[in-house]
Amino acid sequence: MIEVLAPGPYATVQDLGRPGLAHLGVPCSGAADAPSLRLANRLVGNAEGLAGIELTFGMARLRFLDAAWVALAGAPLASGADMGVPFWVPAGGELRLGAPVRGLRTYLAVRGGIAVEPVLGSRSTDSLSGLGPEPLRAGTLLPVGPPEGVISVDLAPMPGPRPAVLRVLPGPRDDWFVPEALAALCGGPYTVTQDSNRVGVRLSGPELARAKEGELPSEGMVTGAVQVPPSGQPIVFLADHPPTGGYPVIGVVRGADLPVAAQLRPGDEVRFSTRPGRA
Repeated sequence: MIEVLAPGPYATVQDLGRPGLAHLGVPCSGAADAPSLRLANRLVGNAEGLAGIELTFGMARLRFLDAAWVALAGAPLASGADMGVPFWVPAGGELRLGAPVRGLRTYLAVRGGIAVEPVLGSRSTDSLSGLGPEPLRAGTLLPVGPPEGVISVDLAPMPGPRPAVLRVLPGPRDDWFVPEALAALCGGPYTVTQDSNRVGVRLSGPELARAKEGELPSEGMVTGAVQVPPSGQPIVFLADHPPTGGYPVIGVVRGADLPVAAQLRPGDEVRFSTRPGRA
């Protein structure tokens, strides 16, 4: 068991989500920066899809009632533990984690995985629908599953910061905007606003003007969709986005750049590009 002494600003249990249920109105959810969760799990010998803890802006304190191997990946923390290495926490040990020096979300994996009760095949907390375990708070007890794999990696060097550029594929509703709108989107920059969350990154910058009035009938939405409400300010959908939406989508962020979007923090600047190569 792990006891949460302090969860930091926002912390949840996440695995790789509930894919394939959008036709039932169930969001996929799961880790916002899935590659970082996968890496943390590999470092402690877990299967990549086991549940870990997603920390938003760090600052958590955890007491391990039983000894465990753990690892951290994602946004690098200023203090508390090394990133990208498996390390041992003894029984009764307390893990104190600082704030990230860059990025927003850090992932903590425990050998055996966080073994809360699954809901619809996933242990992920969905902040939009309320499915899954509640966000962590002081006093939460998290069970840990039995170890199944072996630890075979000593170190995974953490990647350096990537340019805050999101490559987009135009459409499917770019025809709802004036011809200059896509150039305006890619002209940027945009600033991440304070009301961003796991549902989406809300941005402030050049207004994307419409060529059509009214609203679309609700249609399916995907992670990375750049939806534009009547304000003309884009929203990049993240893991907890709704399965459907009625605002037009001017473009969709490429899957390889979704981890970049997930690590944007309020106040960061970001640009968009329609170029297929690495920006």
